[in-house]
Formats: sequence, C-alpha cells, structure tokens
Amino acid sequence: MRLFFAVAICLSGTALFTFAQSPGYEAKAKELGIEFNTAAKPNNHFVPAVQTGNLVFLSGHGPRKPEGGAVQGKVGKDLTIEEGYEAAGLTMIALLSSLRNEIGSLDRVTRIVKVHGMVNCPPDFTKQPAVMNGATAVLTSIFGDLGKPARAAVGMGSLPNNIAVEIEMIVEIANE
Repeated sequence: MRLFFAVAICLSGTALFTFAQSPGYEAKAKELGIEFNTAAKPNNHFVPAVQTGNLVFLSGHGPRKPEGGAVQGKVGKDLTIEEGYEAAGLTMIALLSSLRNEIGSLDRVTRIVKVHGMVNCPPDFTKQPAVMNGATAVLTSIFGDLGKPARAAVGMGSLPNNIAVEIEMIVEIANE
C-alpha cells in the first residue's frame, strides 16, 4: 500500500503524463509500479462489469488492500483525507483490475468517460473531491488526458461493510 501511496503523492502534483490514443497503457501502469489485483468475482445478483457496444459499465468497487481486506471507516472521522485519497486510489486499481478481466488489456481503452465516487463520511465533511482525486490521479497517470473523466464526488452516511470509498466507472473501448 505504501508503494501506491508514494506514486499517488507524486501524481497529485502538476506534472501529468499525456498520451495520444495508442497502446501502451499496460506498460505505463507497470512502469508506475501499479500492481493489479484479482478482479472482483460475479455473484448471484450482479457482475463486476457489463460491456454493451464500445462501453463498459463497472459496478461499484471498494478499496481492496494488497495484503487483503478493505480500507474501512469514515473519512474525516476515522480516516484522514490522505488516507481517503489512498483508499480511492486502491479502489481505482480494483476497478481497473475488473476492467482488464472484462476486456483483456487496458490498451483497448479509448476514453475514461465517467467516474462516480462515494465517500463514507460524517455529515459535515465537505472534502469529497480531494478524496476522489486519489482515484483520478491513477487514471491520469496511466491514460493522460484520456483518463480525465466526467466525475461526481459525493458523501454518504454509510457504505457497505463500512468501506471508506465506493466508485463506479464507465469506460469507452476500441473494438478487438
């Protein structure tokens, strides 16, 4: 988790990578030291990802620690904004893991379309965008400007299993 946090802190500055629409996103993620985890498993009621045409809709994912388990707690009470930022980054890695499982390779991504982030927080917490920057920093570090999505960052009174962050995403992909 520390390796990701160090990468994420570097990415929160002004220098972002810019790419043309071309392959190389898998290599970029590897270069950044991002390790994808085992994708979420489908269950009897929903699946992690659904592809329709050139769009992939990813179900809500939470922050999975590399060593197992989830980041839990309310940001602004149990967790700092920085810990929330890291949790959002871990959540994005979980989403990208499911995306890779669905489409085979991140090199097929043509655009990150939409990210909807939900932050588990107290009612008076107003820094949800700062927390969600952890997720979009991962996207822009890999996909450059094509990783800048339309985005929502909202606060929630609770999330399943007390996870710190839940994120949904829509991605456009190229035909095989």
